[in-house]
Amino acid sequence: MATRYDWQPASGDIPSSPGVYRFLDSRGRVTYVGKAKSLRSRLQSYFADPVTLHERTRRMVQSSSSVDWTLVPTERQALQLEYLWIKEFQPEFNVRFRDDKSYPYLVVTVAEDIPRVFLARKKGIKGAKYFGPFPTTGALRDTLSTILKAFPVRSCSHTTYAKAQRDNRPCLLGDIGKCAAPCVQRISQPDHKALALSLASFMAGNDKGVVEDLSASMNNAAASLEFERAAKIRDRVEAIETILMKNTMVLDERVDADVFGVAADGLVAAAHVFRVRGGRIRGAKGFVVETPSTESGESLVEMILRDGFDEQPPARVVVVPDLPPNADWWEKQLTEVRRSAGEDGSVTLKTARRGELAELGASVGLNARHTLQGHLSHRTSDPVARSHALAELRDVLGLDDAPLRIECFDVSHLGGDNPVASMVVFEDGLPRRDHYRKFGLEGVRDDTDAIHQVIARRVARLSPSEGQTGDTNLGFRYPPGLLIVDGGLPQVNAAARALSEAGVTIPVCGVAKKLEEIWLPGAAFPLILPRSSEGLFLVQRVRDEAHRVAISYQRGTRKKTLRTELTDIPGVGDTTATALLKRFKSVAQVKKAPIEELVEVEGVGPRLADTIYSFFRGS
Repeated sequence: MATRYDWQPASGDIPSSPGVYRFLDSRGRVTYVGKAKSLRSRLQSYFADPVTLHERTRRMVQSSSSVDWTLVPTERQALQLEYLWIKEFQPEFNVRFRDDKSYPYLVVTVAEDIPRVFLARKKGIKGAKYFGPFPTTGALRDTLSTILKAFPVRSCSHTTYAKAQRDNRPCLLGDIGKCAAPCVQRISQPDHKALALSLASFMAGNDKGVVEDLSASMNNAAASLEFERAAKIRDRVEAIETILMKNTMVLDERVDADVFGVAADGLVAAAHVFRVRGGRIRGAKGFVVETPSTESGESLVEMILRDGFDEQPPARVVVVPDLPPNADWWEKQLTEVRRSAGEDGSVTLKTARRGELAELGASVGLNARHTLQGHLSHRTSDPVARSHALAELRDVLGLDDAPLRIECFDVSHLGGDNPVASMVVFEDGLPRRDHYRKFGLEGVRDDTDAIHQVIARRVARLSPSEGQTGDTNLGFRYPPGLLIVDGGLPQVNAAARALSEAGVTIPVCGVAKKLEEIWLPGAAFPLILPRSSEGLFLVQRVRDEAHRVAISYQRGTRKKTLRTELTDIPGVGDTTATALLKRFKSVAQVKKAPIEELVEVEGVGPRLADTIYSFFRGS
C-alpha cells in the first residue's frame, strides 16, 4: 500500500508541465535532482508503494523532508537545468552527471576552405566557432542530426573526406541528404562555405534572418520554375522549425543577475526569482504577497524588491517586469544591502525586453503564475478558510444563515453589441460547474437593463408555484442563499428591482472592480472589507469566475456576429467572410483595406473587391 508522507504535495498541486524537481532533507540539503516532461506523472511515481520502488529510490524518498520544482518551457530546457543543478548541488542520490567531464560543444570550423561541423568537449581550434555548452552528448547528437537536415554541412573527418575524394563517391550522409557532398563537387566550395556560415549564424541566434533568407530563396526558385530546388529549401525550413530551442538555462558566464517574474490576481500576487551567478541559475524561489492598495502609493514591483532579498544580497543586475517610479532610490537601497553583505559593485535595476535575460524572464513568469495558481487553489480548497469566509459574509451582509449556495451574474458585450450574461454557482465555497448557465440577451439598453433581464429570467426558474412548469434541473430551481452581481450600486438596484417584481426575497449584493467594494441595494456607501478578508477573497473568486465564463461565451459568439456583418455585403458568403477575417483579423481592418489588398484574399476578385470597398464607404 502506498505511504502518505506528511510533506507529500497533493496531486492537484503538482503541474503537468516540463520542469526540474528537487528532493531536500531535513537540513534543507538537496538529495536528488531530476527532470520530467510531466512533473505530476514523475513525482507521483515516487509516492507509490515503497515495496515497488528501487532500493536507492526508496531510501531517497524516505530520507527526504520536502520536494520543490521549477517550471521551464520545454523538456530540453529541463534537461539543461537538471544538469546544471546536479553539478551545483552534487546530490547524494544522483548517479549521472556527477563526474568531472566538461560540457560538450558544437563546433563549426568556418576558417577552413571546406568547413565541417562536429562535437568537442574542449576549445582550442583556431578560427572555429563554438556553440553551447549542451547538457549531454546524446542530446547534442540529436540536435546535430536535425541541424544537418537544414544545413547539410560536411561532418566527416579529414580521413573520410580524403577517401571520398579519391573514390569520387560520397559517404552515407551524402546519399541521404545530410551532407551537401563537396567531396564530389555536388556543391561548390564557396557555396558550401556559405552554408556553414548560415549554420553558424543560426546557432548564434540569428534564426529569424536565416529562415527569411531561405524563404526568399525558395520563392525565387519557385518563380524560376526550379521546383526541385524549391522543395529542398522548403524541407530545410521545416527542419529548422523542428530544431530545439536555444539554451536559455546556460548564459554568458559574465551574467550576474536576479530575474523576477510577477503574476497578480486581484488582492493577491505571486513572484518568482531566478538567482543567476556566473551565467548559471544557482537558485529559484517563489513567494506570495498581497497586492498593494491604491492609497499606499507602493507599487507591486516595490513590494517584490522589498521582500525578495531576505536570504541573500542582490546581484549587480536586478531584472523586474516594470521599473518602479523611484527606480534610482531603489538602486541605492539595494546597493547598500549588497555592500552590507560584503559584496562589491553597485546594483542596476532594469527591465529585459529582448535577449537571453528576457527569455529567462519568460520562464520566471511561468513559475510565478504557477505559484499564484497553487496559492489560490490551496486557499480555495481549505475547508476551514471556506467556512470562515461564509460565516464572515453572513455577519457582514446581515444574513440569517451562511450563504451555502452563491450565484453570481456578469454581463459581457462587444462595444454594446451582442450582449450575453453568465451565471456561476458556488456551493460550500466551491464551484458547482454543472449548475452554470449562459444567457443570450436581446433588446437591452445598458448593463443595468441586462442585469434586470437576466435576474428576472433566473428567478422565474425557481421552484414553480401551482400551474408553472419550471426548470427540470433541480439545481436551477434551488433558491440561492446569496445573489452577487458584477457591478456597483446601479447594477445592484436593477437586480433588487427584478427580485421585487417577481415577488422573491433573496439577499443580493454587488462587487465593484478595482477597489473591491461591496454594494447593497439602496445603500449610500459601500461595505469595505479588509484586503486579507476570507469573505472578500471568496466574493472575488466567484465574481472572477462569472467574468471568465461571460467573456468566454461572448468570444464564442463574436465570430458569428463579425461574419454576419460581412455576409451582409452582396456576393460575400460564409467562406469569403472567413477568408477576409483570417487575412485582416477584424472587420475594422477590412473596412480600411484598399482594393489592392482585398484582391489578394482568396475568393475575392476585382469586382467583389470593389463591392466590398464601396459597401463600407457608402458609395
